[in-house]
Amino acid sequence: MVPFVKRVAGLAAGLATSLLIAAAPGMAAGAEPTYKVGATATGVPFTFLDVKSGAIQGMMVDAITTAGKEAGFQVDVQQSVFSALIPSLTTQKIDIISAAMLKTPARQQIVDFSDTVYSYGEGLMVKADDTGHYASMDDLKGQVVGAQVGTAFVDALNKKGIFKEVRTYDSVADIMRDVALGRIKAGFGDQPIIAYQLEHGANAQVRLVKEYQPTVKGQVCFVVRKGDAATLDQLNTAIRKMKTDGSLQAILQKWHME
Repeated sequence: MVPFVKRVAGLAAGLATSLLIAAAPGMAAGAEPTYKVGATATGVPFTFLDVKSGAIQGMMVDAITTAGKEAGFQVDVQQSVFSALIPSLTTQKIDIISAAMLKTPARQQIVDFSDTVYSYGEGLMVKADDTGHYASMDDLKGQVVGAQVGTAFVDALNKKGIFKEVRTYDSVADIMRDVALGRIKAGFGDQPIIAYQLEHGANAQVRLVKEYQPTVKGQVCFVVRKGDAATLDQLNTAIRKMKTDGSLQAILQKWHME
């Protein structure tokens, strides 16, 4: 039989070990989980790289950060090119996408979308001295046009089938450059992004066509892996709270997106 004193000492040692394990980083009771969030740094004011801080900032970063506070999780925002966002999500490199990504039937077959965070359509940009009237895509029939790779706008342009060529670009800034240089007749992109960038002097040789009516009207949402009902429910509950308490509206006002 083990002496009583030795048994007490053994129990004490075991308890101490348990306490140390419980106190280890990431294992504390009630600790908030951290979700890896994919964002692209090419879309001011949605998401962009702040050169001073070296961090991704923008409306969708503020939105997912606020949603996390509401839902009880922290976010680790990671930069990615737009076309790599969904592949990174499906291969579990990230847990959530928070970017200027429109909800489309094709994407819904691969991933799940939250409730709407923001709604908008595509914008059209041409050279500043181009005096043409462009109310729809049809007004650019036979021209060379461009759009950002991986966006719903590329699909819409190709489906239209009326253009001489549809070129794809990594960023709105790249599209603006080729429009200004006359390499393409016109460029399509997220209307709020184009408007914000031109308003802040991104390219004086390009203008946003005010009379243009978007073909692709959609919703920007948070995106999760197909079947991740738990995370989706957390996000939807948070979005409802943000709309009710005015925090989402405050974020949109901050980024001039009303």
